[in-house]
Amino acid sequence: MRRADRLFQIVQYLRGGRLVTASRLAERLEVSERTIYRDIADLQATGVPVDGEAGVGYVMRDGFDLPPLMFTRDEIVALVAGARLIKAWGGAEMARGAEEALVKIEAVLPEAERRRAAQVEVHAMAFEMTDEVRHRIDEIERAVNDKRRLVLDYRDAKGQTSDRTVRPLGLWFWGKVWTLVAWCELRDDFRMFRLDRIAGINASEKFKPERGKTLVEFYRLMEQYGPMDGQRR
Repeated sequence: MRRADRLFQIVQYLRGGRLVTASRLAERLEVSERTIYRDIADLQATGVPVDGEAGVGYVMRDGFDLPPLMFTRDEIVALVAGARLIKAWGGAEMARGAEEALVKIEAVLPEAERRRAAQVEVHAMAFEMTDEVRHRIDEIERAVNDKRRLVLDYRDAKGQTSDRTVRPLGLWFWGKVWTLVAWCELRDDFRMFRLDRIAGINASEKFKPERGKTLVEFYRLMEQYGPMDGQRR
């Protein structure tokens, strides 16, 4: 978590006049109590009205608020619906991030917009999502971001298995199925791999983007030839 995000979270936890201990804040934010003490001191130095002391707890005086965010009705619907979809169909870390984002947004919305957000009746149920797939989404997303090769133990539609070393480029969601878009070093070509058919996955060394092996090039080929069959051998 970025420090700016952590400071924002501390402010939210202290709202409402409740006494919150440093140990409780540290547990929620997964940092040390010493870090919380430093963060509280920094907030106080910038004028945030936080009272309290180490070993007792902290509370925010009434009257402090963050500047309101202004969204149109359509923007609020999109934000709430999108967050709910990610909570239902995204990775475990994505789901937590979506939930935290909603908390942050609702905390700084004016009262009328907050009521409007609570009235959004767009919901999503993920009956076929498993914890394994959720964690795999997060693992692959990190590899895409870090540009780190992945070694896959992959099972195709016929149940045949193969080991693939790939350069992960992105994740696509097709309604019920997540797929990994990657450059397959075995086939020396782009491939799409269904996450629910990956039996095993291991991160390997980093790679540098190369011309002709990027997501931009993949998109160009998609426009030219249509959706690729990711299960080609």
